Amino acid sequence: MLLRLPTSVSEAQECLTEGAVPVGGATLVWATWQRDGFPEQAMSLREVPEARVVDREALGAAVLLNQIDERLPEVLRRAAATIGTGAVRRAATVGGNLVGSTLRCLLPAAYVLDARAVVLAVDGTYETDLAEVVAKRPLLLGLRWREPVVSGYRKLAGEAGGPPPLVVACAVHAEEGGRHRLRVAVRDGYEVLSDDTTCAVGADVDQVLRALRGTTLGALPATAWDVVHEQVTDLLARATDR
Repeated sequence: MLLRLPTSVSEAQECLTEGAVPVGGATLVWATWQRDGFPEQAMSLREVPEARVVDREALGAAVLLNQIDERLPEVLRRAAATIGTGAVRRAATVGGNLVGSTLRCLLPAAYVLDARAVVLAVDGTYETDLAEVVAKRPLLLGLRWREPVVSGYRKLAGEAGGPPPLVVACAVHAEEGGRHRLRVAVRDGYEVLSDDTTCAVGADVDQVLRALRGTTLGALPATAWDVVHEQVTDLLARATDR
């Protein structure tokens, strides 16, 4: 197998045109390739500058999970820190987790940041929503978002061999006119539900939770709502202190 390492977006497009298979840290595909056979060409974006960005409002797809640090919102940092072992986080990439993984541990965090995906295709780059990333699994170049006022993340302990552990991510965003919006995303099993509601800083927590129950999140089981209640209460308290 030939591993190609383009150093620009245009070179990466050429690799795609010539049939190179995108690969992140190879933590998810290596066993499959060993079983089914290796492709003739693979391509990593780790030398493409646009895929290596780590910024307050942007994250490249080739960034390793252990490189997600204090420059990024808390919800992303906490999500990355709970993925796999230290060895996995030193090899796995953002793009591999969001596109190649069935668990997509970073997806709830990306949803509450209201992130947009920058995708690389044969004919160029374009921006799209996370729904397309989930449905079509394109070649992700990076994520962009607007920095939240405050954010949080909770992942429950899972059982070995059991279903994926419950994840609750949330973030408060400032809007025009002094308003705020609370975004919440929950991974229950393999499905991620995400919705939002307006909220005022210092708002009554029960009132905000009632508004959330009127969204698609209302279908969540009681056990999930206990965690949502805890996280939203903490987040609104922290937003008031900002």
